[in-house]
Amino acid sequence: MLSYRNRLLLIGTVVTVAVLGTVFLQAPAPTLTVDQLIENKTDHIDEDVAVRGEIRDGSINESAMTFVLEGAEFTLVVDYSNAGSISNGLGDNRTVYAEGLFKTSDGVYVIEADVIKTSCPSKYEEEV
Repeated sequence: MLSYRNRLLLIGTVVTVAVLGTVFLQAPAPTLTVDQLIENKTDHIDEDVAVRGEIRDGSINESAMTFVLEGAEFTLVVDYSNAGSISNGLGDNRTVYAEGLFKTSDGVYVIEADVIKTSCPSKYEEEV
């Protein structure tokens, strides 16, 4: 039979392992740029990813719920139909963070986003 002190140590150990396991299993992937993601596409295909880029001017398609996210060299289609609400809305040339499943469809790279976060444009405006 375990002593009271040993039972407490055992319970503490189990709780600590459970918390650490949860943290490591749910730790978000590092945020990639569009270029980093496409350059290493085979490492990330059919996986959940986090990516940051700028919305290409004129690419927002509200009926299809897609837009094109661009990097310096590559582009990526973002399907935001499963993303729910979008902070600060979408706009051309706005910096966006997207999380979701990275896949290819007919040679086009797509993220089926569950999360979309946009930057606040006032944050980048010059003070008058």
